[in-house]
Amino acid sequence: MALSDTLEQLKDFDVNDIDIDRIGVWPLPGRIFVCVLVVVLVFAGTYYLKIKELNLQHERAVAEESSLRTTFEQKSFQAANLEQYREQMKEMEQSFGALLSRLPSDTEVPGLLEDIDARGSESGLNINSIRLEAEQQSEYYVELPISIDVEGGYHDMGTFVSGVAGMPRIVTLHDFTIARKDSGGELAMQIEAKTYRYKSQDE
Repeated sequence: MALSDTLEQLKDFDVNDIDIDRIGVWPLPGRIFVCVLVVVLVFAGTYYLKIKELNLQHERAVAEESSLRTTFEQKSFQAANLEQYREQMKEMEQSFGALLSRLPSDTEVPGLLEDIDARGSESGLNINSIRLEAEQQSEYYVELPISIDVEGGYHDMGTFVSGVAGMPRIVTLHDFTIARKDSGGELAMQIEAKTYRYKSQDE
């Protein structure tokens, strides 16, 4: 069909005369347009139904690959330093064991109170009272507060505090008050000592 015939058909073509049932006798440009439109719709439908889903799967796979790569690098670093971690774990276990050995057991608490009393006497202080208070429970240990009431000279109190802090068992000192007892230079001190007991899994 010549180009002039096609143009002539286009001049005579009226949109109102479109009949889907007679598509075979439509002018060539109309049939080409319909074919192109069908192809475009097929591609668009294919994209939204299939290719878009594939793109989403690809994006998820890329994100998962990045996460796996990071995990692999971390585990590779840990594996390369595994021997050092084992050495550090042994050192920590030894340090932990040494600290645990410095915590008094239930049966050793009375002996600890006697040791504190002995430090006070050695320092030249008068011991008014050394009293074990109610236990304070924590997640991993039990805190044992000890109220101490002593009298004596300023330097004697310093020697006493130093002696208690240097005891083999772990004892910490808190919340002290010092007041002048009389004009002779005697002082009265109330101080709280705390020791700790490791909490077993049964408690």
